[in-house]
Amino acid sequence: MQKQILNYETLLKVTHGIVVSKDPEEVALLIVESVKSALNAKACALFLFNRKNNELEVAASMGLSDEYLNKGPLSSLKSIAASLRDGPVAVYDVADDPRIQYPEAAKKEGIASILAVPITVRENPIGALRVYTAEPWEATLEDVNFVQAVAQIAGMALEMSRLYKGLKDSIEILKARRPASTLKSKKWTPHEGVPKSVGTLGQKSADV
Repeated sequence: MQKQILNYETLLKVTHGIVVSKDPEEVALLIVESVKSALNAKACALFLFNRKNNELEVAASMGLSDEYLNKGPLSSLKSIAASLRDGPVAVYDVADDPRIQYPEAAKKEGIASILAVPITVRENPIGALRVYTAEPWEATLEDVNFVQAVAQIAGMALEMSRLYKGLKDSIEILKARRPASTLKSKKWTPHEGVPKSVGTLGQKSADV
């Protein structure tokens, strides 16, 4: 029961953080910090999928060394690839699992197990949330469901943050280019003059 309460409090903390912060970097950092703390894990990292090179790029991490994060390009086709394609993947022993791209680096980092969960927007994978433990870990269904819930929130939060930043940037650009004398009102509404392309930001989110 205590663990369920802790996970519930973590979800509240994450959703509250999303409401008060519109910065995607801050949101990503809050998510990895919260998951690491809730599961008492060694580390947690949030990756975003780059479709141009099929690599997963670190957006935020907590508990991982710079050496491990810079070990080499993380291929979405080799590194626990099923976690993007099929859903959550739990790796019990990173030293003896062919789905791990850099097993020696993981062993040197002191990682025993990994839980990888996809982050999706409109059913399109945009990244992954990974939890790392120092001891062999058999993730329970409750653990997986919790990380999945946070990953879903992460997907919505990142899309909302990018949408907000995109609207804000577009509005400032339009205001700068449009003479003040042509404005009917000094009040600038969030949707005034915003290009239609901004509305497709959800697709852009999948192309990071």
